[in-house]
Amino acid sequence: MSMREKLIGTWVLETYTEYPVDGSAPVHPFGEHPEGFIIYSADGYMSAQLSMPNRASFSSGDWFEGTDAEYRSQGLSYISYSGPFDVDEHSGELTHTIAVSMFPNWIGQVQPRTVKLAGDTLELRNTSQYRSLGRAVNARILWSRASRIHG
Repeated sequence: MSMREKLIGTWVLETYTEYPVDGSAPVHPFGEHPEGFIIYSADGYMSAQLSMPNRASFSSGDWFEGTDAEYRSQGLSYISYSGPFDVDEHSGELTHTIAVSMFPNWIGQVQPRTVKLAGDTLELRNTSQYRSLGRAVNARILWSRASRIHG
């Protein structure tokens, strides 16, 4: 089975850790127990949602009527993006081409990742550093294959 075939499906976020290039302590931007999913579809698209747990609701109950503080809090505790993905089976590199994103700076970017698949665990790492919380970092994101949810 190819790496691309193994990726297809829904994965649950386990950990998201950023490692500052300056050698300072690792950071968990969405807390020690983040929530989220990444979904890879058979037709070549992906969608990622990463969130802090227990985010506060807007007091108005209306997405378009939040306060500045509520919008800031939500913007710092959630990220999402989607678009096509490709896998280079030879190098093991995965690329996400960002078509839509909560962070507009990413739109149009092609973001390469290294991939490690071990059973029902998926590890993604960026291949070049990026800026987060004011410093250059590398990230490691662990996902586990989602079990079917019965409702």
